[in-house]
Amino acid sequence: MILPLTITAVAIGATLLYASYRDLRERRVPHKTWRPALLIAAPAALLVYGTAFLADWRTAAAYLIIVALFCGFFYAFAALNMFGGADAYALIIITAAMPFFPAEPLLGIPPHGFFPFTVLGNAVILNIVAPVLILLKNLSERNKAPFPYLFLGFPVDGKTIQNEFGFVMEDIEERDGAVERHFVGFGETLRRMAAGNRRRYTKDLRLYPERYQEELALYRKAGKVWISYGIPFIIPITAGFITALFIGDILYWIMQTLAGM
Repeated sequence: MILPLTITAVAIGATLLYASYRDLRERRVPHKTWRPALLIAAPAALLVYGTAFLADWRTAAAYLIIVALFCGFFYAFAALNMFGGADAYALIIITAAMPFFPAEPLLGIPPHGFFPFTVLGNAVILNIVAPVLILLKNLSERNKAPFPYLFLGFPVDGKTIQNEFGFVMEDIEERDGAVERHFVGFGETLRRMAAGNRRRYTKDLRLYPERYQEELALYRKAGKVWISYGIPFIIPITAGFITALFIGDILYWIMQTLAGM
């Protein structure tokens, strides 16, 4: 299985790098971006699954069930607007096409042996670096907000908010000539997204200013508006994929190290 998994890894890795570039530059990854990887990965994946079933059908069937559960999980999160479309596509393709490690990485293959889980875990851990840097930025600039938000975003000029990247973290309205504002809590955000109400992205303000004239006027009047940091999750996914290939399971290594202490 090493050769088909290696071919799949190269195809998906190259696609992830290109998708990260597109998402960082345009905040959009067209569906056709994934087609070359799918054309290469699909037949290679069939060969991998066929070989796995011939070697041990019970283990292969267990992995297939886990693959289905993971893909369903990512699809559901995308449907609930908790994942971006590009993020869901990337994770589903990785999960379906590469259930196994193509080769042993530096830290070894973890006991679960499920490559997509390592990719996701690495992505989450690497994504933690960004909030720490955001916190340091806010502390150095003495930006004031409830503590959790200091990790998640920063204030920008309301006059030019549409030129930034991210989503608006505050609800701002005007009452009796005074601007009132409050941060949108995580629970409230989840309820809105489950109800089909998208976050207000600065990209929408930029592309459709005529729809958001009232909001843009309020943002200008508010002076500063807090937005989330605008690093697409596809970038940590790409980093998680590459580190999983060459370094291994960072989360398992951390747990193993702590247990050894």
